[in-house]
Amino acid sequence: MRSLLFILMILPLQLLVKAQPQTGAEQMNEYLPLLKGRRVAILTNYTALVNGTNVVDTLVKRGVHIVKIFSPEHGFRGDADAGATVGNQVDPQTGIAIVSLYGSKRKPSVEDLQDVDVLLYDIQDVGVRFYTYPASLQRYMEAAVENHRPLIILDRPDPNGRYVDGPVLDTAFRSFVGMQPIPVVYGMTIGEYARMLLGEGWVSGGQAFTLTVIRCRNYTHHSKYTLPVKPSPNLPNMQSVYLYPSLCFFEGTAISLGRGTEKAFQQFGAPQLPHDLYAFTPRSVPGATNPPHLGEVCYGYDLSGIDVARETGDKMSLKWLLQAYRSFPDKDHFFNGNGSQFDRLAGSSVLRKQMHDGLSEDAIRQSWEPALEQFKTIRKKYLLYAE
Repeated sequence: MRSLLFILMILPLQLLVKAQPQTGAEQMNEYLPLLKGRRVAILTNYTALVNGTNVVDTLVKRGVHIVKIFSPEHGFRGDADAGATVGNQVDPQTGIAIVSLYGSKRKPSVEDLQDVDVLLYDIQDVGVRFYTYPASLQRYMEAAVENHRPLIILDRPDPNGRYVDGPVLDTAFRSFVGMQPIPVVYGMTIGEYARMLLGEGWVSGGQAFTLTVIRCRNYTHHSKYTLPVKPSPNLPNMQSVYLYPSLCFFEGTAISLGRGTEKAFQQFGAPQLPHDLYAFTPRSVPGATNPPHLGEVCYGYDLSGIDVARETGDKMSLKWLLQAYRSFPDKDHFFNGNGSQFDRLAGSSVLRKQMHDGLSEDAIRQSWEPALEQFKTIRKKYLLYAE
């Protein structure tokens, strides 16, 4: 009787505990049958964990015949600098050949896929257009379509999936940091994004193409998901992941955003800003061997301790970018070169011109609204998870 009473007392508490999101890679009973007896190639990196073990190591132990690993920016094991060319090699842990898709080669060739029956994709994304992994996925999908190979995506939660915001890319400014007319924060998992690439015809020739998305469990777009490993060398924690959409614009300016420090994407500054501000000095570290302003004292702001959600709400912020621009003494040299790098990140030259003209954040944000609403209508068609 006492045992029954105890069960009745704790049951409501158990019901209140929300089940944690599970990745697609953890749903092995759903996709292992699709790989059985087939030669598999996988585009992946060190972020693709299954209960703490890399997905490649996990699948090899399960008897899956992986013949090839394709690696994106930062390489398969994740130790290359941002933007650095990654070469082909052999993975020392498995003996599997690694073909780099970040450098002169951005998608698998016909020769790469001759001994492959099915393509697999598993990389942790952060739901931000600047990230190069969505572009890598698109090129991978194109190769799958062109070579008549099925593609299976092991989906993962989007840590920035709760909102949609930012300027929508003008395709005249298409690059590997922005391939499609989407906003900076697009509020989709990589599986949902792949469905949109196909459905909108952004990957052509896919009418007879087989795309399978292994869905996450216990996930909605408002689930709070803490990444089990940093998604790239310069996004060291969740604070940097949440600030990334707002701070990455600085990559196209004279401002350091903390590469070469322990607070990358959590602080910003430059030698030219007022010297009574917070100070930091970038140094050469793995993943950022030659960061902007290497060895120079930078003055600016430390955002590592702020509550990002409270500070920005369900949107990205332009406050810090505009603040740095106003404080920078030589406006002609705020943007790197002729501003082309900044424009690629922004998705057009409009934001740079708006800053030059002194528009407020509210006025700039208002100019985004028509394209944002149009994108939200498109996005809704491809969602796999509740809002």
